[in-house]
Amino acid sequence: MERTRSDLGVPRPAPADAAGPATGEWPTIANHRVISRRAVIGGGLAGLGGLMLSPTQLLARAAVPSDSFVVLLKGLYRPVVNGLNLGLSTVDLDDGSFSTTSIYPVSGTPGNQNQNRAFGTFYVQFAGDLCAYHIPGGSFAMRFTGSDVEFVDDGAGGQFLEGTFELTILEATGVYRPFVGGHNHMVDRLHFLANGDIDEFCFCFISQP
Repeated sequence: MERTRSDLGVPRPAPADAAGPATGEWPTIANHRVISRRAVIGGGLAGLGGLMLSPTQLLARAAVPSDSFVVLLKGLYRPVVNGLNLGLSTVDLDDGSFSTTSIYPVSGTPGNQNQNRAFGTFYVQFAGDLCAYHIPGGSFAMRFTGSDVEFVDDGAGGQFLEGTFELTILEATGVYRPFVGGHNHMVDRLHFLANGDIDEFCFCFISQP
């Protein structure tokens, strides 16, 4: 297993007999082999006081996320076709560069709390460094800023990319506006299957600045 740590991008699985790109050399940062993401793919109310709230107030409070929350990205990636306009200026989901998978609730988010049912959509550039989330309450865009990952053979002709990614929140809509400038710590187990599919399983720990 080879571990790669950098402040930029993630490595791509390569055949065992491949030393690197056509030049035979890999870009390096601080003497570690790295490759840009462009080359990779990239509770409840407390206290009795809550009982005095009206139904309208209860709904409004339920729609506001915690100052930090956790979601799970899970499922096969598919290319985005006819991308939505999420009201975010930093991402154009209809430019052909994004792939998408589902988002599941874990803790701290408004909306559906059934952890077995998707409640949002994740978009990512596998040939770039941007991504976006669309979940109940609004949307937000992020940029990948660092990684600490390694490849592990899956025993079936594919590989797992395991480790962490760091992201900065660039902009947000709806109830997520206070998260602009905040942070996302991803704990990822990205599966590159032998048939070429990419299967995601990634916990995202998102917090306000």
